[in-house]
Amino acid sequence: MVQMLRPWKTILPVDLHHQVAVYQQIADGIIAEIKKGRLQPGAALPGSRILAADLGVNRKTVVLAYEGLIAAGWLEAADKKGTFVAAELPSLKKQPAKTRSSFEFNETAVSTLHPSNTGGLIVFNDGLPDVRLAPLDELAKAYKRIFQQKARWRMLGYGPAQGEERLRIAIAAMLSSKRGMNTGKDTVCITRGSQMALYLTAQTLIRPGDHVAIESPGYLPAWQTFVQAGAHMIHVPVDEKGLMVDELEHICRSRKLKAVYVTPHHQFPTAVSMKAERRLKLIELSNRYGFAIIEDDYDHEFHFDAKSLLPLASHEHAANVIYISSLSKLVAPAVRIGYVTGPAAFISSLAQLRGLVDRQGDPIMEQAIAELMENGAISRHAKRAFQVYKERREAMNDYLLLHLGKQVTFSKPEGGLAYWVKMNRPVNTAELAARLAKKGVSVMPTERFSFTGEPLNALRLGYASLNLQELEEGIRILSAEMAISRSKK
Repeated sequence: MVQMLRPWKTILPVDLHHQVAVYQQIADGIIAEIKKGRLQPGAALPGSRILAADLGVNRKTVVLAYEGLIAAGWLEAADKKGTFVAAELPSLKKQPAKTRSSFEFNETAVSTLHPSNTGGLIVFNDGLPDVRLAPLDELAKAYKRIFQQKARWRMLGYGPAQGEERLRIAIAAMLSSKRGMNTGKDTVCITRGSQMALYLTAQTLIRPGDHVAIESPGYLPAWQTFVQAGAHMIHVPVDEKGLMVDELEHICRSRKLKAVYVTPHHQFPTAVSMKAERRLKLIELSNRYGFAIIEDDYDHEFHFDAKSLLPLASHEHAANVIYISSLSKLVAPAVRIGYVTGPAAFISSLAQLRGLVDRQGDPIMEQAIAELMENGAISRHAKRAFQVYKERREAMNDYLLLHLGKQVTFSKPEGGLAYWVKMNRPVNTAELAARLAKKGVSVMPTERFSFTGEPLNALRLGYASLNLQELEEGIRILSAEMAISRSKK
């Protein structure tokens, strides 16, 4: 199909006194433009009269150039529509060597936890929500209402880098009423998801050479973020009670720590909840040794145990906590609303950096989300999703017992949207993941969560985004593949 594009901006060099005929100069110039990619197959060329006037030559000269290019296969003419670059170009036998850049740059290589193409797969992700439950209709209506306001034009200009004040007020109110935190709009900065919040936190807090303690096993994207900031990482083991704070205390006695990164509510990847005595000890160590606690509370709403746990940041003596969370796990990953709160001076500096990275967020979406928080729509959705995920957590427990039985060891998590399933025999999870993908099931290799690279012999199986039928089918296939592997040994 012929593409009708904007008129091509002519920059052909034509020398009327050159020994090469003018029509040939025009033809050679068009071929050069095609080879460079400025003229793509199907692109429209100016009419012969327009190009002739632009170049200051006789129209017949342009016609002659076009005719020669058509005959050579570079161009094609469409009746009553014009002249276009041919859909199939002649073989470029003598292409000039590509120019290589000579400047140096910092290479960035990161690993993603989420498969980009999941068509036809049952995906046990890292604990994502089921987007089929998202309140899309309410969000779309709120978005439309924002645009229909009389003063909507004001939101189309630049807004505060710290985020829309209305949303910051709504989030501060939620943190106060639901999570026991004492914060206000001025100590909240809106970001595009919690990963951006973590990146800005690392860049604002850490200087090259600083030591940062991290959980192991732990969250790989956080480690990569700290490396980008120039940190030296020290790993601290995690057990069934969360971060082993006694080990952390030994580290504090031998070296200066700038920060400790933790996921205490539902530890990533093991899903364990840090126990109260360790939470208190961590806060006490922070105050004694002067390091910051970076608390990543990525799925706070979904804690199913009878006793709810409040964030570290809610404790009255938690003076050094930087708290990160988002609405991505609550609503949908595509809703890029994250936030970070902490000491006022730190948040002010972080907001200025956010303005350099991204002048502002999405003010329309921020206003729409604020409206849904104000009218209770987000809260109602959270209650509905809570019940659905609680049912799926129970079903996941039953399916694991039924199909995997004595092949694995696991505990039903107090909260979060994933199970941590330990294999009773050594397993290379990368090889297992490759085999399962051929059977229509996607799992994440967990070697990447080990700071030392040692095998963890476990899988993190997110259950929330799968319905009951998908859950059982996925576990059944996983069980069958593990049985085949065992029989080959």
